[in-house]
Amino acid sequence: MAYETLGWDIDDGMLMLTLNRPAKMNAFTVQMCDELADAYARASRDDAVKAIVVTGAGKVFCAGMDLSVDGNVFGLDETLPSPTLADMTERLHEPEIERGLRDTGGKVALAMYDCLKPIVGAVNGVAVGIGSTMLLPMDFRLASTSARFGFVFGRIGITMEACSSWFLPRIVGLEQALEWCYRADIFDAEEALAKNLVRSLHPPETLLADAVAFARGLVAGRSAVGIALTRQMLMRNHAARHPIEAHRIESLAVFHAQGGDGSEGVRAFREKRAPDFTSRASAMPPFYPWDAA
Repeated sequence: MAYETLGWDIDDGMLMLTLNRPAKMNAFTVQMCDELADAYARASRDDAVKAIVVTGAGKVFCAGMDLSVDGNVFGLDETLPSPTLADMTERLHEPEIERGLRDTGGKVALAMYDCLKPIVGAVNGVAVGIGSTMLLPMDFRLASTSARFGFVFGRIGITMEACSSWFLPRIVGLEQALEWCYRADIFDAEEALAKNLVRSLHPPETLLADAVAFARGLVAGRSAVGIALTRQMLMRNHAARHPIEAHRIESLAVFHAQGGDGSEGVRAFREKRAPDFTSRASAMPPFYPWDAA
């Protein structure tokens, strides 16, 4: 897919994924949804990508859904009969439901959740609505001191999207998530840091370089499959009903590693040298994915 709303640039293992509609404050559209979902899946398959840094072109990260486009701005088919929970359970991937009912932000969030590479947000400015909720499936969020955030859906009479009712309370706690969503106010970077929405604040002029350096530090000298499985185990297992579910997957992961990168890591430790890991995230072990929707 050739991207029109995104920039895709790889430099020494770092994918810079840039929301690229600066004239529209990088506002989100159905086309951007499709391109982002494709980009995260593509990054998982591309062994040249070790980690992903996401930012916005210009001085804004993402000003939310583009409410100026023609038709239903959310990409919904208003002629559909009133949908049911059964439709979303049993017919999720049928074209009528896929294109006419499913929340576009949610499709991006699910693509991020499934991604096999660490995702680091470099929030360079305003990030409201989907601009805030698309940050939640990222592993880390670094923000400019000029960044602004807001879960502002209540202001236009809608509710949370992009799977944010699942992600947000896990990141900041239920009480804080409720307050931000009830109030639907825009808040500054200092509040985002104090309430654990972002990891750190950075001067605007160093944010991108700081985010890239941080992302490099996550994956340098590490096993590609080890990183991918670690990301997926922490994303998925923290919501498991019982620790035995984590135990099953961790047992398979350790056993699989012993035939490859794990054995090399032990040899390198004994020989006091840097390991030469050869696994590829494009060739995941057969037990993955273990809970695909």
